[in-house]
Amino acid sequence: MYERWGKRALDLVGAGLLLLLLAAPLMLATMLAVRLALGRPVLFTQPRAGRGGQVFVALKFRSLRDGPGEDAERMTRFGRVLRASALDELPQLLNVLRGEMSLVGPRPLLPGYTRRYTPRQAERLRVRPGLAGLAQAAGRNAVPWEQRLELDARYAARVTLWGDLRILLRCAWLVLRGRGAAAPGHATMPEFRG
Repeated sequence: MYERWGKRALDLVGAGLLLLLLAAPLMLATMLAVRLALGRPVLFTQPRAGRGGQVFVALKFRSLRDGPGEDAERMTRFGRVLRASALDELPQLLNVLRGEMSLVGPRPLLPGYTRRYTPRQAERLRVRPGLAGLAQAAGRNAVPWEQRLELDARYAARVTLWGDLRILLRCAWLVLRGRGAAAPGHATMPEFRG
């Protein structure tokens, strides 16, 4: 019952309250900081695969400098702080309100990755992607791809209220400690090659 009706209700109430009470002032401050540090545009948009592989546009605050080069080369100290604190993800609360994402679920990945999944890994597409997920609770982007996708498939097979609450608390703890924002040597994660 929770997976079918309660989860979406929790998403709407949770994302709405977070936006009103906490995220709106943080979002305004972050928008200003991004504008001053990196210029325009403030938002970074990118197609991502949602539930059932449905493509949607994910919203984030921009954390990379404009220009040529790999992501790790364009990452500034400001961008690293933004990502480590997960403040760059705050605009995704709007994706949650629009029903494209959930507060908890596998992180949304690039649409091109879906054809590289094994049948087991494709199980992650059974649920809406989330701001926080089981793989993120295990170590955010420091978790290798194989383990990350297995944790996503495991989450999709068993969605519970208590599991979601544990994931949210664990992810908040990792963010507060600034752990796991990037895989070693990368701005976030290396490309998933399947």
